Amino acid sequence: MGQDKSAFLIGQGVKSPWYVGNTARGLLERFGSERVIDTPVSENAVTGSAVGAALVGMRPVVVHPRVDFMMYALDPIINEAANWHYMFGGKLSVPVVIWGIINRGGEQAAQHSQALHALFAHIPGLKVVMPSTPYDAKGLMIAAIRDDNPVVYLDDRWSYEIEGEVPEEIYEVPIGKAVIRKEGEDVTLVAASYMVHNALHAAE
Repeated sequence: MGQDKSAFLIGQGVKSPWYVGNTARGLLERFGSERVIDTPVSENAVTGSAVGAALVGMRPVVVHPRVDFMMYALDPIINEAANWHYMFGGKLSVPVVIWGIINRGGEQAAQHSQALHALFAHIPGLKVVMPSTPYDAKGLMIAAIRDDNPVVYLDDRWSYEIEGEVPEEIYEVPIGKAVIRKEGEDVTLVAASYMVHNALHAAE
């Protein structure tokens, strides 16, 4: 956001120091309420607004504090954002990041703890990223914001407890490229997000 004035954050709780896992801390003070926009609870309207902003040249990041309720926004995500690039023969871009947080383990029942990455991964026109380390979280978010078409960025709340080195400089982690965390010869374990750490534990 410091390098690109077309980027902005919009969604529920973005002004709160804790509501999105403390990940938006300091952004309101630094960039102001015109670029850090706290919204009412209306997933469809907020996502539609972000898609519309992307269509006119902005680079919005729309936050869904609980990925479960992204279901209310499937129309602007699937019917609009994912389709426009194809509908206009590649001449139109929709550079929107749709950021959802998986809230499993919070004793909030099934409708507050789902992981819907497989659903979005099967939608043509959407890219889906799920960081497993703090380094990846920053690099994938920057890559997603710079991408010219919609990216669904999914955090697992449990990943917020993971510590790791994060460079201060701006860098990208390539979208769509897997990383080998541990080499072996007997079996292949494929995982994403927090499950990478479970897979590494199993490999031991």
